[in-house]
Amino acid sequence: MKKPVFTGAGVAIITPFKSTGEVNYEEFGRIIDYQIAHHTDAIIVCGTTGEASALHDKEHREVLSWCCEYVNHRVPVIAGTGSNDTAYAIELTKFAAECGADAGLSVTPYYNKTTQRGLIAHYTAIADCCDLPIVLYNVPSRTGVSFTADTLYELSKHPNINGLKAASGNFSLLAETMAKCGDNLNVWSGNDDQIVPMMSLGAKGVISVLSNVAPQETHDLTQLCLENRYPEAAQMQFKYHSLIDALFCEVNPIPVKKAMELLGWKVGDLRLPLVEPSEEHIAYIKRELENAGCKI
Repeated sequence: MKKPVFTGAGVAIITPFKSTGEVNYEEFGRIIDYQIAHHTDAIIVCGTTGEASALHDKEHREVLSWCCEYVNHRVPVIAGTGSNDTAYAIELTKFAAECGADAGLSVTPYYNKTTQRGLIAHYTAIADCCDLPIVLYNVPSRTGVSFTADTLYELSKHPNINGLKAASGNFSLLAETMAKCGDNLNVWSGNDDQIVPMMSLGAKGVISVLSNVAPQETHDLTQLCLENRYPEAAQMQFKYHSLIDALFCEVNPIPVKKAMELLGWKVGDLRLPLVEPSEEHIAYIKRELENAGCKI
């Protein structure tokens, strides 16, 4: 059995920027402190929600290093270290290990994609590079490639591959994977609207966008699941369903950064090619924040 790098709700944290475009570390620290104070179970830094694809290499490394130092082991830090260049993914994974990260989150190769044999070779090379636990990330809507259950079974045999962030929305794939891999592969939901059903199948929690604006509530929802209190958890899932929809009304992280701004955080502008949401969607996001009880 592989001990999961965390259980519960991990926040896929945004990266705030100054008006000059630089990373706003002062605000980043405030956001991290707020998350930890409201019982977020892990910080996932430099992921999709953190606009990692728009950070150049020096920035990416600085954000990883700064986050690990600032969190200082209060909760696990999972570093986004994925790339469609295996050699670069290895570099980032080694760097994250040196910074004291608790795991690396590595997305499937995008654009160039690869075969299932290529996925096994790619992730085996990453997992072999150091002792840092690796969380695989399956999000075919963004990358154009998906693991099969057989591929995940092969990868689960590697001692350094700790688990899977599952964001395909494919419950048949999830069930087949969990049946094949058992305790050799921990699973986390990568979709906030599927926390309860995925945890009912045995997922250990969620890597969450919702947690940016509702950390306590997302933590509480996962805890209900971990305590097998699924009827109560289902009611929470229903309660936040409309807000979750609003947070994905445009491509992530456009809506959640606007939501954070509406809640008073100094998140700064999105980096191109991401742009502000439409006025209609801003009103929608604001309305659903208010309906969910978030103080604007």
